[in-house]
Amino acid sequence: MHFRRPSAAPATPVAAGGPALLLIAHGSRDPRHAATVAALVHEVRALRPGLDTATAYLDHCAPRIPQVVSRLRDAVAVPLLLNRAFHAKHDIPAALRAAGAGLPVADVLGPSPLLLAALDRRLAEAGLEVSSPAVRARTGVVLAAAGSSDPAADAATRALAAEWRRTRGWAAAEVAYASAAGPRVPDAVAALRRDPAVDRAAVAPYLLAPGLLPDRIADAARDADLLAPVLGAAPELARLLLTRYDQARLTAATAPALTA
Repeated sequence: MHFRRPSAAPATPVAAGGPALLLIAHGSRDPRHAATVAALVHEVRALRPGLDTATAYLDHCAPRIPQVVSRLRDAVAVPLLLNRAFHAKHDIPAALRAAGAGLPVADVLGPSPLLLAALDRRLAEAGLEVSSPAVRARTGVVLAAAGSSDPAADAATRALAAEWRRTRGWAAAEVAYASAAGPRVPDAVAALRRDPAVDRAAVAPYLLAPGLLPDRIADAARDADLLAPVLGAAPELARLLLTRYDQARLTAATAPALTA
């Protein structure tokens, strides 16, 4: 599976009167989640200062979707989700319908080369010499995701791990899940340890913000040599959100002409 490399999101202000970017996050009881979302929005606004950017949550946090869409005359909804699973397919469209908001909805974040770049960034921050081909060739990575009951979402995560290995030259790449079915982090680390090509095992959480599942991954990664932070407010994620916004805005603008 090969990913098309998106162009960088423009850093110049958009024209006045354009649709707002409505970032829709899942929400969490853990206050670190909302803090991370706020930091990511700050990154988006720094890249696109002329863009009206708002945030709404599906659960746990405020404001909720009805509170936000009531004040937006024109917006593009951008899910802060890595895979197209239940929240993207059902929860967000249902919440927008219930709020009476017929907004265009952008695609989820994954897959994208920008996500791989963000994973690289976090591994480097954890102390891995990611820029060295020799280091990568002796390092096995575990892409530790939340997990999903949707087979297509899990297939997308596995494809991302395979692409990460192919494009970066890792010695091996395993996928592990913090919930749902599938291999756990200790199993994935053990698989790397059995690989004679692997000298070092690194765990990279494929999660957007701190919380219960990242904490579970951290506890389970004690046998790894290195644990990266969550993706968080990485600049690559801010660029990716703007890319998804631009794509959805363009699609919405051309849809009437295509269907006329």
